Amino acid sequence: MEIIPIAYDSMGVRSMATFVKTKDLALTIDPSVSLAPSRYGLPPHRLEIERMNEKWKEIRDFVSKSDAIAITHYHYDHHNPNEVEILKGKRLFLKHFKEKINRSQSERANYFLERLREINAEFEFSDGKSYEFGNTIIEFSKPVFHGVNQKLGFVLEIFISEGNESFLFSSDVEGPIHEDQTAFIIEREPRIVFIDGPMTYMLGYRFSGDSFNKAVENIKKILEVSETVALDHHLLRDLKWREKISGLFSYAEELGVKLCSTSEFLGKPEDLLEAKRKELYQKYR
Repeated sequence: MEIIPIAYDSMGVRSMATFVKTKDLALTIDPSVSLAPSRYGLPPHRLEIERMNEKWKEIRDFVSKSDAIAITHYHYDHHNPNEVEILKGKRLFLKHFKEKINRSQSERANYFLERLREINAEFEFSDGKSYEFGNTIIEFSKPVFHGVNQKLGFVLEIFISEGNESFLFSSDVEGPIHEDQTAFIIEREPRIVFIDGPMTYMLGYRFSGDSFNKAVENIKKILEVSETVALDHHLLRDLKWREKISGLFSYAEELGVKLCSTSEFLGKPEDLLEAKRKELYQKYR
């Protein structure tokens, strides 16, 4: 099984776009990318915009090599309704547009589906479903909270297995914080996990200390059943993310488990452009 993180926050953009290839299937998960419209009261820096454009080209390339596409929810860093033509001829696994969804995402989903129908795309709603492609099995979780509660809607987690190889994609769980978010992961004992870590850059504002502590405890449980755990997305919007989860790094070391960002998973340096936006404007006006 080949697992390639294409675009993530550790790479300078808001995204969790991921490519997974087995002997039976090539799948791209959440093929989109975006930027924070405002951070530190500043719009995206030119370097962020350039990086976003570079990453979108990469995403398009991986989509062209894919048999199927999975979209876990309808935020714009996870789906792109403006260039649906790249999805033509692909089998699409989508989060349901009416069930377990908030109003904002439902409206976006309806618009996205209209665009897909224009190109006669083949799509199906995959909430809680499983699929087999030869020796490859894909399982979608039932909808779980996008973070702390249903305010931001629901997402689907994805588990992919091929023989002894296995991969878990958490989507936007912002932790995970809750039991159902965590249970889907630990019950499957994935060898490799990509997790949207806790939203520490909003700690004490939109993300409570209690939610952070629950996330840390749940990540410990995941470390106990996995070989490699990559934390990214919301967590990597914080320049001090390593410091804030230092206890998890110590625990992973005790267990002999690799804990890293998706950039490190690829063997590349992190480049947290959004978190450095103020610095970018000071350095490159």
